[in-house]
Amino acid sequence: MAKQALNGEEIVIVNAENVIITGNRTAILDDYKQRRNMGVTGRNRKGPYYPRMPDRLLRRSIRGMLPYQEPKGRSAYKRVMTCIGIPSEHKSAKLVTVENAKYKGSTKKMTLGDVSRNLGADF
Repeated sequence: MAKQALNGEEIVIVNAENVIITGNRTAILDDYKQRRNMGVTGRNRKGPYYPRMPDRLLRRSIRGMLPYQEPKGRSAYKRVMTCIGIPSEHKSAKLVTVENAKYKGSTKKMTLGDVSRNLGADF
């Protein structure tokens, strides 16, 4: 997705809450809670602020794949949209599934929606 955005394509990712994260459940939750609490703990830090909603979490992880501090990365980041569910303006559009990103059958998995609910999101 990041390479396509860098090449100038508009990317819209729907059903962000159904993205599957593989790995140990407690390790995944600990990692996201640590990232979330880094800028919130009341210390003299002013960030980084980490989102709770699954669409914002997915967009933030895509930002890590882009050179967002350079002009080409910032413009590519603006071309990436993530949505919870399928919005009405994209219901009639043809959906494309990325074959390399399909779930391969690992037993240790978790959805991004579950992660965001554990972080306190209500969607």
